[in-house]
Amino acid sequence: MSTGRPTNRLAQAASPYLLSHAHNPVDWYPWGPEALERAKREDKPVFVSIGYAACHWCHVMERESFEDPAIAALMNARFVCIKVDREERPDLDQIYQLVIQLMGRSGGWPLTVFLTPEQRPFFAGTYFPPAPRHGLPGFPRVLEAVADAYLKQRGEIESQAQELTQAITRVTQDDARSSGADALGPDLLAIVSRKLLARFDDRHGGFGARPKFPNTMSLELLLRRGAIEGDRAALASVELALDHMRAGGIWDQLRGGFHRYSTDERWLVPHFEKMLYDNALLLRLYAEAHRVFGHARYARTAREIVGYLFAEMRDPGGGF
Repeated sequence: MSTGRPTNRLAQAASPYLLSHAHNPVDWYPWGPEALERAKREDKPVFVSIGYAACHWCHVMERESFEDPAIAALMNARFVCIKVDREERPDLDQIYQLVIQLMGRSGGWPLTVFLTPEQRPFFAGTYFPPAPRHGLPGFPRVLEAVADAYLKQRGEIESQAQELTQAITRVTQDDARSSGADALGPDLLAIVSRKLLARFDDRHGGFGARPKFPNTMSLELLLRRGAIEGDRAALASVELALDHMRAGGIWDQLRGGFHRYSTDERWLVPHFEKMLYDNALLLRLYAEAHRVFGHARYARTAREIVGYLFAEMRDPGGGF
């Protein structure tokens, strides 16, 4: 049904996430040669925004900035703007998440990336508010600063883009060499387990610092390694992680079910968003852990996840 509002190029997209931006006043392009050729023709930097349908802050930034006529006019005047669905183009998301990490910042969504017309990234961030807030610069100021730098400091922009492009190449080549060194073989599980345990947080459980995700598949691999090979370190790590996650705020202590991730390294303060696929994977992990350890608390957690999913994640037709 027509809303009567004007649409942009995303009205022709197949992705529901891109379609949800079809009525923005931003002159959005999907990723493709049309946008990139225009950027070269007009010598404009490319603004790329990557998100996905279930991302809370993606919708916040859309409401605050992409639906604002003044901000949209600034974007349209000074950039060629591209919207990307990370679930449709995980390859692009992977590259540009690497860019923000190479710049020393935490990745996430919405991912905000600025490219030269030759597709070389030179600046990246995540969510920006419409006005300065909580230590973050206002999005219009970011747009003005990037556009001015592209016009007046082209040499520095090109140098930054070159360094980032070379760094991406080095990382991907190193990954390719590592993949070859760890080819499929009987000791692969042991090799991967050692690498995972080297990154494990022995105090709070899990991997890395904040934000901290459950990393269910990595824990399941360690559980399998411990159960099959008798690796006590792997089993102890899984037990520590499962106990801390269940006791922390990432577990909804009132309603059941796990939030998507913790904003701190202690599993204390959750990102208040609960996803079906996260809980499905955690259900399997806690059920498998009960089989391995025999702990009643893991069976109870699995049953409580099921209770939450049946109560909150079912559609009227019975599906999830």
